[in-house]
Amino acid sequence: MAGGDNTKKLKVEEKSQDIDPQLLLSIEKLQEIQDNLEKINEDASDKVLEIEQKYNEIRKPVYDNRNEIIKSIPDFWLTAFLRHPALGELLNEEDQKIFKYLDSLEVEDHKDVKSGYTITLNFKPNPYFEDAKLTKTYTFHDEGATKITATPIKWKEGKGISNGVDLGKEGNKRAFIDISFFSWFSDSDDKDDDTDDILDEVAELIKDDLWPNPLTYFNNEIPDDVETIGGPYEVLGIM
Repeated sequence: MAGGDNTKKLKVEEKSQDIDPQLLLSIEKLQEIQDNLEKINEDASDKVLEIEQKYNEIRKPVYDNRNEIIKSIPDFWLTAFLRHPALGELLNEEDQKIFKYLDSLEVEDHKDVKSGYTITLNFKPNPYFEDAKLTKTYTFHDEGATKITATPIKWKEGKGISNGVDLGKEGNKRAFIDISFFSWFSDSDDKDDDTDDILDEVAELIKDDLWPNPLTYFNNEIPDDVETIGGPYEVLGIM
């Protein structure tokens, strides 16, 4: 094998030496053009971010006004979530009771837009937890890593939730209990890998799908391009 590789390398070197100087010059010029295009694309990306920052500021008071109107509509967010073909599957019966106390929902990009965003759920006083506000923040680092921080929920006595699966074994399968939307705020290491993966999708569904126009889901006008993520059994890989 080594001999074959060396022969192939020699042939490549011979071809390089035989290339027409004019062709080499054309390739070099083409590379310069490509480098220039990359620079233009980088500049364009920066401009897009600047525009997005500008319009985030313009949209903010409009979103605030929308939230105030939503507060006058009973169970708006509960209804919008339940009618969303993916998010609705993550609300169990107890979650739905808690969502009746959800006063407002907010999605806010970081100042520079590209480094992340925060999702905030504001609750009225309720019998389930002490927190008036639950947040989850996604921070994107240059090296590609994502840092996720969430409000640890201060549950009132006897009001905690399961993490979606019973870690006790029944043969080779985990016993299914119930998945809760509020597992999304848990950093527990006991979460099942499949549960963790699907809960990671919640942020994108809220930010890019529900938040821009929740009225669509409240009115049950589901867009054609919205897909379900499977029922809770499929989500957890338990069939």
